[in-house]
Amino acid sequence: MDDSGPGANAAADGRPGPTAGAVREAATAAADLREAYDDLAAIDARIADLGRERVEAAADRYRNAVRVLDDYEEDAVGTGDFGAYVQFESAFEGVTDVEADALAADAFAAANEAVDKRRLSESDFEAARDHLEAAREYVHLLERRDEALDDYRRARRDANAARSELDDRVDELTDLANAAEVDLDAPVDRLREPVTEYNEAVEADFRRFKKDESARELFDLLERAGSAPLIDVDEPPTDLTEYVEEYPAAEEPVPDLLEYADYSQSKLDHYVDDPGALRRTVAVHRTYLERLDGEPFALAWPPESAEELRYRIEELIPVVSRFADEETVATLRDVLTATRNDDYERVREAATVRAELDDDELELVASGTVHDRLAEARDVRDLASDVIAETER
Repeated sequence: MDDSGPGANAAADGRPGPTAGAVREAATAAADLREAYDDLAAIDARIADLGRERVEAAADRYRNAVRVLDDYEEDAVGTGDFGAYVQFESAFEGVTDVEADALAADAFAAANEAVDKRRLSESDFEAARDHLEAAREYVHLLERRDEALDDYRRARRDANAARSELDDRVDELTDLANAAEVDLDAPVDRLREPVTEYNEAVEADFRRFKKDESARELFDLLERAGSAPLIDVDEPPTDLTEYVEEYPAAEEPVPDLLEYADYSQSKLDHYVDDPGALRRTVAVHRTYLERLDGEPFALAWPPESAEELRYRIEELIPVVSRFADEETVATLRDVLTATRNDDYERVREAATVRAELDDDELELVASGTVHDRLAEARDVRDLASDVIAETER
């Protein structure tokens, strides 16, 4: 059984199983979401205290000031282009001339003063950049806010996914907890043995019948089985049924007809009266004929409820009796008798649980720890749900 099967849990040897992993991941995801939310809230509070518009304005002024320095430095230094120098002075003053109460106002003023000279050198530009570093803080603040928002959104997606996964595990553990109420010590083999014996025998009997009896006899059997609601046989194709009913070659067993279908035209003329009809039907429906087996007459495991199984067996007996040995039918009757035992439902429930659960899951049920695991999973799921609700923005 794979990880997604019902009640996957911590392994019997102590290693953490899928449920333990889902619990741990949900708890971790909830903690990460809380941390991401708090980080984002702290940055938002810092920006709100400063004034978002003022922060964005300071960041824009910083970017513009750096852009002007980069654009004009080469032409405006030394005895370079006087026109470029004039344009630079005007442009830089325009982006650094801010109100006294603006964020980083002193930094912009100092940067402007550093290049307010008749002749500029590279060191003047470098000094201006150094003064602007104080304003760069607000660029970093907005960048950290964007990163924190991305982290928050990612953490929220992860927390929702982890909670959803844990929801599935809780459902599976709930099923396991219900299974813990089943009597796993019930004598399952007392029912499994006759069911297994019958299934093996009826499939062998059907193979022999298909091999030895005529196709017409086989199709009569399929027609009889098809009239029973609880026997699920594949209905033969209409043209194949008509061929079996009308043509003498249908007195041969199905394997022989399939062999004939591989013969050359000249060879086939010696075996059947109408080779063309055989090719149009038997050859075309080879897959259907080859797949015919005794599976529709077998019993399911784990078994059905007593009432359902009784109805099925009562339909099977007259059909199976047409092709199976008396011992096979007798075994089928033994299973029918077992459905009338007082402990049948107890045995069926144990068989169902044993068939559906793997060894680790059975160990979890048998040890009685499934209820503790379920309580732990529910607690962590509730915690994750609370964190998701409390951190919604």
